[in-house]
Amino acid sequence: MTVNDDSGRSQNIQLPTFIENVRFFFNYQVRHMYFRYFMWNFAGRQNDIQGHGEIHKGNWISGIPFLDNMMYGDQDNLPDTYKENPARNKYYLLPLLLGVLGLAFQSGSNVKGKRDFWVVMLLFFFTGLAIVLYLNQTPLQPRERDYAFAGSFYAFAIWIGLGMLPLISGLKRLMSGMPATIIASGAALLLVPGIMAKENWDDHDRSHRSIARDIAFNYLNTIGENGIIFTNGDNDTFPLWYAQEVEGIRTDVRVTNLSYLQTDWYIDQMKRKAYESDPLPISMDHDQYVLGKRDVVYVLDRIEGDVDLKEAIRFLASDNERTKKIPQYRGRIEHLPSTSFRIPADSAKIMEKGIVSEKYAHLVRPEMLIDLNKERILKNEVMVLDLLAHNDWERPIYYAVTVGSENYVGLENYFQLEGFGYQIVPVRSESEDGQYGRVDTEKMYDNVMNTFIFDGWNDPRVYLDENHQRMGINMRNNLSRLATALIEEGDHERAVEVLDKTMEVLPADRIPHNYFSMFIAEAYYQAGDAEKGDEMALGLADENFQELNFFTNLKPSLRNNSMSDIQRSMAIYAEVLRVLRNNNRDEVISEVEARYEGLFQRLGFFEN
Repeated sequence: MTVNDDSGRSQNIQLPTFIENVRFFFNYQVRHMYFRYFMWNFAGRQNDIQGHGEIHKGNWISGIPFLDNMMYGDQDNLPDTYKENPARNKYYLLPLLLGVLGLAFQSGSNVKGKRDFWVVMLLFFFTGLAIVLYLNQTPLQPRERDYAFAGSFYAFAIWIGLGMLPLISGLKRLMSGMPATIIASGAALLLVPGIMAKENWDDHDRSHRSIARDIAFNYLNTIGENGIIFTNGDNDTFPLWYAQEVEGIRTDVRVTNLSYLQTDWYIDQMKRKAYESDPLPISMDHDQYVLGKRDVVYVLDRIEGDVDLKEAIRFLASDNERTKKIPQYRGRIEHLPSTSFRIPADSAKIMEKGIVSEKYAHLVRPEMLIDLNKERILKNEVMVLDLLAHNDWERPIYYAVTVGSENYVGLENYFQLEGFGYQIVPVRSESEDGQYGRVDTEKMYDNVMNTFIFDGWNDPRVYLDENHQRMGINMRNNLSRLATALIEEGDHERAVEVLDKTMEVLPADRIPHNYFSMFIAEAYYQAGDAEKGDEMALGLADENFQELNFFTNLKPSLRNNSMSDIQRSMAIYAEVLRVLRNNNRDEVISEVEARYEGLFQRLGFFEN
């Protein structure tokens, strides 16, 4: 079958058969996206790491060793970071069994009881499997969707309560009088709600956790006076709004959510003053971006060379029919007449406004060149380009570090990392290995060492779920970029200060090591602190060894399903050795290779 992709290009796809569709429905939509969540609540949960079918992430467990080992391999061999995950909750199937007992009791009772049973069953079905049918969820969901089925879990909880009745009845046959009721109630409370409270308390305790507020503070204080920051998701927008609206933090900053910037009502809001923040300098009037107008704008290479962005926006905003006619197209086509645009840069104004630090004044270019490399852009991207064209370097403009690259509209080579945001500056820096732009070491060092708040990350009382840990890893990566930039400028002393601060506030026992940990290790080596570099390298090698050891001890069928994880662990091993060899750490290399040798023999890998 031939279809058009998002860019308009045709491609051939093979449609699944009926049997394949049925298999997908039961294996993924029912088992993975519903039954797994159901068992989280009534059997036990492996951890809070989102899983896409991996045997060590996000599955349900029972807490009964032979059952869990049969499904997921020997759980005693799990890496420490997984075994010690606060969301590893074991209920030993007790809530499930009590609920099944209540279901059986209600369904087998008198006529009225049977009617009540079907009421609960319909509630259970329509808030569970019926939603599965309705949602028709696609693979690789961006987050766990257990919240969608909470109603069915409530319905099953009714059966858990009813399960008490046959328990009491059974005990009364063995004992007479009130003691049977008291014993049954006490035992059930202890074994079901009691064990669930014990297991769930640590991963549901939110006391002492102010990380969302602190991150909002850090985002806002990255921004220059009267600045603008583009955000995209919930996690990088709502905390900032809270900080401004409730605590009055940096109300001169305009937080602009790119997802909402596709709507006319939100653009209207952005064009009004808010607290101390001036309106966004968007030139188009409401009638020019109202719903249905310029929702999609085509990018056509009709003019050779670069076009002044302000002129291009004026062309796009015009309602003159001559600007909408394209010889090879029918009807009106809202379009930009080029794929390449320029924004003039007044170096004197830029230095006066402090957009670029004095030490980088010689790097400022007379203009920024933007290559869109897209066939079409959406309304929010049009608004960003309009804003850039008419800002005239009056206000600093930033992208939050969490905004995806698909929203950059060709600006990534003009990014300057200053903390939790990339400022757009007329200094070109090619992006490499997914690291965008350059680092302003003066601004970012001052922010990190004197302004930002990192409380809670290293507090053992604070629960860090997967989202917090992912954010912590991103922060560690950006702080390592600051250290590397300082090293390149010859400032080894301050580089070590930044690295030490990084591992003090984001320690490995709170934010586990990952591939990016070697960036910190390499920075330590380059800054002349080999001992701390060795500590980082060995820490990552140890955690990686534990993962590989778990995979190598799996039975062949489970191991074959884990090959992508094994390959990732092998890539980390290779990166550890590469960094160690580049820094002549021969003794550490020997220690790492000796430890891994047995694993490679079991996996069939042999070192030369």
